[in-house]
Amino acid sequence: MSEKLNLTEEWDKVFPKSDNVDHKKVTFTNHFGITLAADQYTPKQFDGKLPALAVSGPFGAVKEQSSGLYAQTMAERGFLTIAFDPSFTGESGGSPRDVFSLDINTEDFQAAVDYLSNLDNVDPKKIGIIGICGWGGISLNAAANDPRIKATAAITMYDMPRVGAWGYFDQGTADQRYEMKKQVAEQRTKEYGTGTFAKAGGCYPYPAPDDQPDFIKQYSAYYKTKRGYHKRSVNSNDGWVLQAQTGWANTKILVHPEDLKNAVLIVHGEKAHSRYMGEDTFQKLTGDNKELYIVPGATHTDLYDGGENHAIPFDKIESFFKNTLK
Repeated sequence: MSEKLNLTEEWDKVFPKSDNVDHKKVTFTNHFGITLAADQYTPKQFDGKLPALAVSGPFGAVKEQSSGLYAQTMAERGFLTIAFDPSFTGESGGSPRDVFSLDINTEDFQAAVDYLSNLDNVDPKKIGIIGICGWGGISLNAAANDPRIKATAAITMYDMPRVGAWGYFDQGTADQRYEMKKQVAEQRTKEYGTGTFAKAGGCYPYPAPDDQPDFIKQYSAYYKTKRGYHKRSVNSNDGWVLQAQTGWANTKILVHPEDLKNAVLIVHGEKAHSRYMGEDTFQKLTGDNKELYIVPGATHTDLYDGGENHAIPFDKIESFFKNTLK
């Protein structure tokens, strides 16, 4: 039985509402019994059954931010789309709040495909997914699990298990990882039975301190300003539950990349700090229906909302899905 969610009906996105699509709130339940909340966008003018896309990300964001912008824009271009909040975040169900799981979050994408496959105005043979940032890696994991996903676009992707195990740019050590696990274990003992969980902290207030790397400053410029702040966003506020931080340390995405037989587009910014993760992941993919597309001059967060130069290559993304969801 689905959980009753408290859904906001007013338009509270960080991007303007389009006059060219119809919008409504919907829910669906994954096979762990968690009810997910989504915004559904449908072209106002269409004939027959539509190709469909499920969108999520970035990691720590909500559907009112980047994923909603992608979903609405792709609906303007002829797709029925949903942007959903992952389990335990935003308006979706699940307790405790603000935790993550590679297994459950991979299932979130598959549950979105369940939902889309059963809509009367969707062609179930023409379903794709878009994952942004950490959800780019998760989207590839889902596509390797689920042959119903005919095409996948991983945008400015993170390999979250890689970062969780080795830190940014693989600069961490096994000893540092073990110390992190010890600290989290002590936190679990301390918090047992209290019903409360310490948070790891979201992004720095804007502007981030001068001594921080550029990509950290870019996160603050998105999540902590009018450009991208949202009251339900994990990254805009107190961050993930501290206990959850070990969740990536002993997992991997794409354990069997050979199982991902359907089309993939990996999109990265030329200047994105995360570019190495997308390029390395691309090298693991097999088959001749995979493509890596680099956006000149773009940073990681430029592909969240376009930045100052409208960097999101929507024409490329539209062409990819129209060619692969025939």
